Amino acid sequence: MTLEQHRILMDETAIRRALTRIAHEIVEKNKGIDNCLMIGIRTRGIHLAERVASLIEEIEGKPVEVIDLDITAYRDDRRAKKADRAASGMVDERLKVEGRKVILFDDVLYTGRTIRAAMDAVMDCGRPELIQLGVLVDRGHRELPIRPDYVGKNVPTSRQEEIRVFLSEVDGSDKVTLTH
Repeated sequence: MTLEQHRILMDETAIRRALTRIAHEIVEKNKGIDNCLMIGIRTRGIHLAERVASLIEEIEGKPVEVIDLDITAYRDDRRAKKADRAASGMVDERLKVEGRKVILFDDVLYTGRTIRAAMDAVMDCGRPELIQLGVLVDRGHRELPIRPDYVGKNVPTSRQEEIRVFLSEVDGSDKVTLTH
């Protein structure tokens, strides 16, 4: 029997600071927020995207559109063909991405497979001007050539360790933990 050790990597204050920094970086890199669309990957990515959008609205004085994205049909372990996704209504009609700056958000970046699935979903809906990626935690161990544009915290981990993000909207409190 092994005894798991949990270590808090980020508390509520650290998460708020990281998201505030990311909001400023997004505004700076995109020279404002015109033509931007923020897409949060379910479950926790949408809440992070909404928080960052709220911070950007405070900075810029105007709202940023935020949409949630369910990538289940695009995962490589459940992959349906593009034609099958479109025929079954899996293509999300809310995603008006043509010519827009799309900023994807997720809680933890690990292998890159979730982000690849999200990009497939976005591309099924049109051709954005560009796609950027924001994550609260980048833990390394990429299996695909995917790199985030905005990172709250880089946490080098072993494959045996686990990063868990807790958000008040889902879990009742804000923190990021590392389990050995």
